[in-house]
Amino acid sequence: MSAQSVAYGDLMLERRRWTVAMIDQSALLGVVSIALGMVLSPGPNMMYLVSRSISQGRRAGIISLGGVAAGFLVYLVGANLGLAVLFAAVPELLTVIRIAGACYLLWLAWKTIKPGGVSVFTVQDVPADSPRRLFTMGLLTNLLNPKIAILYVAIIPQFVDLTKGDVLLQGIILGGFQIMVAVSVNLSIVLAAGAVAGFLARRPSWLRTQRITMGSLLGVLAVMLALGTSGNVTTPLT
Repeated sequence: MSAQSVAYGDLMLERRRWTVAMIDQSALLGVVSIALGMVLSPGPNMMYLVSRSISQGRRAGIISLGGVAAGFLVYLVGANLGLAVLFAAVPELLTVIRIAGACYLLWLAWKTIKPGGVSVFTVQDVPADSPRRLFTMGLLTNLLNPKIAILYVAIIPQFVDLTKGDVLLQGIILGGFQIMVAVSVNLSIVLAAGAVAGFLARRPSWLRTQRITMGSLLGVLAVMLALGTSGNVTTPLT
């Protein structure tokens, strides 16, 4: 192996170490916690994936999930490219975004635990769609999902630490963790949708427990976000 190859390998290793060090563990944990709470709360994505998985089978659910994942990537790239420039020019906007994100999480928590909610696992009679339409509808469902839009515009950015530089890279890394959580959980839901639907149909009290638990988690995350304790964002949130 040439000296040039060794030097290049060392440079790449050092760059990976620097990238990991740039994101604090508390910020990653905060993003993962919020991503988990949001993906487990009923919303357009979950409703579409569950309805397709129950009515048309797991394969249809997985294809639909592919479209949802593509929608996440669109938000990841688009939001971070725009926000990186915006925050560099007006860093004070992070404070406004943090408060807006906290308010949205509180609203989502109430929507999750309020009386009269309907389970996303209720079996529905929907017509079968082609793989192409399943993917497209999954993509559009995610792109038009206000929960995901606010997640990328008002919640994830507050975990970016302006003192550590490269806002764009930080946003992409944090968004990547959110996508991993969302896709993993949704895939599990798709694979288990039929069994879960039957289980909950026989045990409505379990469904209420799930809704209260998820709603409470979202409420706690909203308070942490409002107080600036969910991530290590030292500038300009302190």
